[in-house]
Amino acid sequence: MNIQILKGGFDGYELIDSGNWKRLERFGDLKIIRHEPRAWWRNSAGKNEWNGADAEFDSDGRWSFRSGKIPPAFQMKFKDLKFEAKISHASRHLGVFPEQSPHWEWICSKKGIPQKGKRPTLLNMFAYTGISTLCALSAGYEVVHVDASKPALDWAKRNQELSGLGSAPVRWLLDDAMKFLAREIRRNRSYDAIVLDPPSFGRGPSKELWKAEESLHELLSMCRQLLSDNPSYILLTMYNIEASSLMLGNILSDTCSGLGGAINCGELILGQTTSEKVLPLSIFAKWER
Repeated sequence: MNIQILKGGFDGYELIDSGNWKRLERFGDLKIIRHEPRAWWRNSAGKNEWNGADAEFDSDGRWSFRSGKIPPAFQMKFKDLKFEAKISHASRHLGVFPEQSPHWEWICSKKGIPQKGKRPTLLNMFAYTGISTLCALSAGYEVVHVDASKPALDWAKRNQELSGLGSAPVRWLLDDAMKFLAREIRRNRSYDAIVLDPPSFGRGPSKELWKAEESLHELLSMCRQLLSDNPSYILLTMYNIEASSLMLGNILSDTCSGLGGAINCGELILGQTTSEKVLPLSIFAKWER
């Protein structure tokens, strides 16, 4: 098992500073402060840098705005893909996770090769606003995109249109992950690649309870049953401050036993521009043939 540290970021985004349980970022022309439970250290930039932020999301779950230039939504770009970021009063998230960009790059590079005239298929679970879906579509895959949030699903459809991929083959499904997988197994469906980003804790459209520590092994076991005869990869990402990438690597190793290939695991991080500190944000494990 190989262990990797992958640094994210792309044009239009910058992690300026982090510390004192906060991070200071630039999204396009906007400077934003967000509560960050992983930033246990002291920040590096001076007060003037932090005081120049346009908006802040605090530890109590509230946004405050310091300037009048906050748009309801704004576009960002990765390679030839375009997607929308926006500030929602219900969340500290803006619909894009810049630390995921090494995975976007990797998915884009894993070109899907048609077999018997058919596109390879990719299942994207807990797919949120769909940037991984866009990457897979651009790589030649037919995608099934599953999420339990209708606003996130609508947002992902909007990103597809912005990227000029409106005619690309994708099915958008509002569904509970475990129920969907069970139905796909009964239907004898199969996929050549699977991407999944399950939450540590959550609820499905009908309030189905999800706890990663109780359900992850079953989830991956079901994914294994849906792999085609010639699968390419499984990519698993998690945001869980209590878990380890080695834990994910071990579980994925169980899941993919007998398939050959290689297991890699590690962390997704962001480097900041005001010091040499890095901000660890996500853990991952991937199997590839």
